[in-house]
Amino acid sequence: MSETETGNEHGKGRDPEMEKELEGVPEQFLDQGDDEDEEGEDALALLKAELEEAKQQVLYAKADTQNVRRRLEKDVADARAYAATGFARDILSVSDNLARALDAVPEEMREHSKLEGLVAGIEATQRELEKVFAQHGISRIASMGLPLDPNQHQAMIEIPHAEAEPGTIVQEMQSGYMIKDRLLRPAMVAVAKKPD
Repeated sequence: MSETETGNEHGKGRDPEMEKELEGVPEQFLDQGDDEDEEGEDALALLKAELEEAKQQVLYAKADTQNVRRRLEKDVADARAYAATGFARDILSVSDNLARALDAVPEEMREHSKLEGLVAGIEATQRELEKVFAQHGISRIASMGLPLDPNQHQAMIEIPHAEAEPGTIVQEMQSGYMIKDRLLRPAMVAVAKKPD
């Protein structure tokens, strides 16, 4: 084998001037260039894989951040919408007492000149309270004559009733209220049952 053939074997694609410079270089050093190329390719492949993994982690982090932001926005909106819940629950007893006061005044005494102003004042206060409730999304739950809804009504007793269907509300003991779409206080009711 001639030197040119040997040179071509080790240095495929090398030009003749480079071959002259590489003459006398031990063979193990000539092959080292291929090993470096393979190591470089392996390192490049590893870096590409790490880059892909980093991209995935960034995407997951962005998605997680967006979910947290949405959750916080919802919590803030709920806090604004239902901020008055505790106060509203407390003020319901005032509304109940106003209704009881009006119910306690007999019809014949309402026309009496001494009580007429008092009754008118209590009625005006009750109307104003209902107006404020409406402004804040607080509404009374309908009960009488409706079937019992455990999401809005709390059955306190069953009353034998010949005319009403069993499970129908025949008496409201305490009014129930909603604040927007949430239950503020269930209506305490009596429910019809078949007579014995």
